[in-house]
Amino acid sequence: MSAKLLPGIKSPADLHKLSDEQLQALTHEIRDELIRVLTARPAHFASNLGVVELCLALHLTFDFSKDKDRLIWDTGHQIYPQKLITGRYDQFHTIRTRGGLMGFPHPGESEYDLFMTGHAGCSVSTVSGLKAGDDLLGRTDNHAVAVIGDGALPSGIVFEALNNIGGMNQNALVILNDNKMSICPRTGGVAKYLDQCRMTGLYQGGKRRLNQILGNIPLIGEAARASLESLRDGLKAWLKDGMLFEEFGFRYFGPVDGHDLPGLRKILRDLKTQKGPILLHVFTNKGHGVPQAAEDPVTYHTPPVFEKVGPERAIVSLKKGGAKGYTDAISFGLHQAMQDDPKVAVITAAMCQGNKLEKVREDFPERFFDVGICESHAVAFAAGMAKAGAKPVVDIYSTFLQRSFDQIFQEVCLQNLHVVFCMDRAGLTGPDGPTHHGTYDVPYMRMFPHMVSMAPGDEADAVPMLKFALAHTGPISLRYPKANLDKIERSEPFAPIELGKAEVIEWGEDGCFVAFGTLLSTCLAAAKKLRAEGINVGVINARFVKPLDKETILRAVETLPLVVTVEEGTLEGGFGSAVLEAANGAGVDARNVVRRGLPDRFVEHGERGELLAELGLDAEGLAECVRSHRAEFAKCE
Repeated sequence: MSAKLLPGIKSPADLHKLSDEQLQALTHEIRDELIRVLTARPAHFASNLGVVELCLALHLTFDFSKDKDRLIWDTGHQIYPQKLITGRYDQFHTIRTRGGLMGFPHPGESEYDLFMTGHAGCSVSTVSGLKAGDDLLGRTDNHAVAVIGDGALPSGIVFEALNNIGGMNQNALVILNDNKMSICPRTGGVAKYLDQCRMTGLYQGGKRRLNQILGNIPLIGEAARASLESLRDGLKAWLKDGMLFEEFGFRYFGPVDGHDLPGLRKILRDLKTQKGPILLHVFTNKGHGVPQAAEDPVTYHTPPVFEKVGPERAIVSLKKGGAKGYTDAISFGLHQAMQDDPKVAVITAAMCQGNKLEKVREDFPERFFDVGICESHAVAFAAGMAKAGAKPVVDIYSTFLQRSFDQIFQEVCLQNLHVVFCMDRAGLTGPDGPTHHGTYDVPYMRMFPHMVSMAPGDEADAVPMLKFALAHTGPISLRYPKANLDKIERSEPFAPIELGKAEVIEWGEDGCFVAFGTLLSTCLAAAKKLRAEGINVGVINARFVKPLDKETILRAVETLPLVVTVEEGTLEGGFGSAVLEAANGAGVDARNVVRRGLPDRFVEHGERGELLAELGLDAEGLAECVRSHRAEFAKCE
C-alpha cells in the first residue's frame, strides 16, 4: 500500500507537487478522513463530501494565502476539505470539540479562513467588499471568489450583491455550487429555474459554435450579424441557461461537472484570465463518494455517529438517537394544534429537518411553508397571513431569526399582529459554536412594544406555552434550547400558563434563584446542594421576561437577602437586566440581585454541558455563586 498523501499536505502549495493520479487519490483520502471524524462525533458530512474536488481545484488555480487571492465559502459548514489542506490535518481529529478546530471557518485558525461564515447568503457581498478594498489599496491583481450553494442563492442579500457587482463591473468570480439541496431539498422559483438549467446543457456549446460561424464569415453585413445574434439570444432565453445572471451583468459559464477535477482546473484557469463579473455554475452531488449520503443527503447533512463502516465507504449502522428534546415537544404541539385548528400554519426557513417538522409537512402540506433561506421574507410573509386572519407560527432557530429583525419590528410588532415565534436553539448550541448560539433573542425581542416573550422551565411548560401563544392576540415569542427534555418535581399542582405570571416552585428565607428558561432544573439541583449545607434557597420559574411578573419577583427582591437571576442568554439586555429595570422603576433597592448568564463575549464551541460548567451555569457553579455572595454581603453588613 502506498503512503498516505494527506499528512504531507501542509499548505495548498504542496498540491502542485502531486500528479493527476495522486490528486485523485487525495480526494479519496479526504473523504475517508471525513468518515473517520464521524465515527467519533456528529459533524457536517454530506455538504463536505460534495465539494472535495471543487476545493482542490480552487486552491490549485488561485493563491489564497494572506493578502493574495480571496475565497469565501458561503455557509461555512463545507469548510472541512479546506481545513485538511491548509495545515490543519494534524488537528482535524479535534474538530467541533472544546478547544479544538471549529466546524466553520475561523480566522484565528488559519489565514485561509477570512470570515466565520455560519449564516447563509453573505459570501457574495463580502467577496465584493474584499475586492473593492484590495483595489482601493492597490492590490488590483488579486482575484476574488465566492462559493455559494443553490440553497442560499434565493437569499435577498445575494441579489443585492449581484446587482452591485454587476453595476460596478467588478472582477469577481461567483461559483454556484448547485447540488439541488439546502439542508433539506431547495424550494421556490429559483430552484425551478436551476432545475431547468440542469436539463439544458446545450447553450454553451451552441454559443461557441455560433461565435465561430460569425467569426469565419468574411465581411458579414451588420444586419445579418444582428439577426444571427438575435437568434443566439433567443435560443439562450428559450434554454434559460444563465439568463438570470446575465441580466445582472454577469457572464455565465457552465453548467460543469463539479466532481471532474481536471475539467474544473481547466475552466478555472480559463476564467482566471477573464475580466468583469463571472458566474460559474457547477453541478455537485451532496454526499458524493458515500452511497448512503448521496442517496439521503438530508439525514447525512449532520448524521449521528457512525457505528460501523463497510467497504467502499458504505455506512453500515448509525448510533441510535438519544432522549427527546424540546424541539420534539414543540413539533408535537404544532402538529396537535394544526389538527385542532385549521387556521394554524407553520413557516420555516429551510430548516424542516432541524425543527423536526417532517410530520407537519407530510400531514398538512397546504399549511406548511418552507420559504428557503429567506428569514426576512418568512416574517413578512407571516405578517401577511396574520393580517388575513390565519395563525402563522414562524419556527426558526434563534440565531437565524436575527436576520429578520426589521420585519419583526415593522411588519409584525408595529401592526400588533398575532404571529407566534418559536425560537429553536435558543441558548448554547454546543459544537456549532458562536455562529449558531442563540444568545441575543431575549434583548431583541423584549425591546418591541406589543411583543410577549416567554420560555418554558421544563417539559411541563413547553406545549402549554405553545397553546397559550396560539390563543394570544398579538406578537408572541417562545424560546427553547437544543437540549433533552427534563421535567422537574413540583410540590404544588402545575400552575397554568397565565400572561406575565411566574411560578414559585419553592420559597426560601436565605434567598432564591429566579430562572428564565430550562436552567430551572439546574437551579433546583443547586438549591438542593445548598440546603444540604443549611442554606435555604428557593426557586422561581419566571416563565415570562415580558411582561415580567413584577409582583412575585420584586417581592423576592424586597424580602430576601439574595436573589440570583439565571438565564441561558446574554446578560446585556437579558432577563436579569429586565429584573433590575423593574426594580429601578418601582424604586426597589436591588443591590441584592446577582445576575448569571452568558458573558459579553462570543462563546466558543464545545459540548453544551462543558460550556455551561465553564460559565458557572451548572449546579455547582450556581451554588458557589450563592455561597460567595452570602459571604460578601455578610462582610458589608
